[in-house]
Amino acid sequence: ESSPHLPAPKDVMVHSYNFRSSLRWSPVKVDRGLVLYTVHFKTGAFNEWDEMNCTRITQTECSLPWTLRERRWTVVLRVRAELGTVTSDWVETDPFVAEKNTTIGPPKVSSVTESIDSLLINVTPPFGAEAGDILWYHVFYWENATSTTKKEIKTTNSLFKITNLKESTLYCFRIQVELMTYLDAKLLGLQSAPVCCRT
Repeated sequence: ESSPHLPAPKDVMVHSYNFRSSLRWSPVKVDRGLVLYTVHFKTGAFNEWDEMNCTRITQTECSLPWTLRERRWTVVLRVRAELGTVTSDWVETDPFVAEKNTTIGPPKVSSVTESIDSLLINVTPPFGAEAGDILWYHVFYWENATSTTKKEIKTTNSLFKITNLKESTLYCFRIQVELMTYLDAKLLGLQSAPVCCRT
């Protein structure tokens, strides 16, 4: 039975970065004793609560197991605090769909090869793509002296060239990933920090 004496966890949120997702919450403070937490989940397909790998845990975070890594599934999670035989109320999350709600990080710039009028750039995507994914790289670049005018190229290749550049000039670029899924959903990632190279 839930008890009014044990407060429920607060700030209950799913954090998801590059499709690695976990449930986090603020610790419940009590005068004495060790508060434990239990997390359950249910999917959009089965409206029944199920145990996760987080039953009576001390930490205030629970990673979603690989069985829930299906990006298109709708998942609802809930957590409660437990102290001895006393439990708090459950706190539920909003429905979470990784394909809509994850944050995509910037791609990693693996190498840049400078030549007289171009930069050849090789990047690594921020996560492993699944069948049906199309990754677009948006590349914003500018001459460092005139950083107000930015140009953009868009490519699906992780190896690409910025051409028609001036000789012996410092250019900077940022890249962000756009994930297109089979439902034509679009998810725009975070931009990388600027990288600057001289032709």
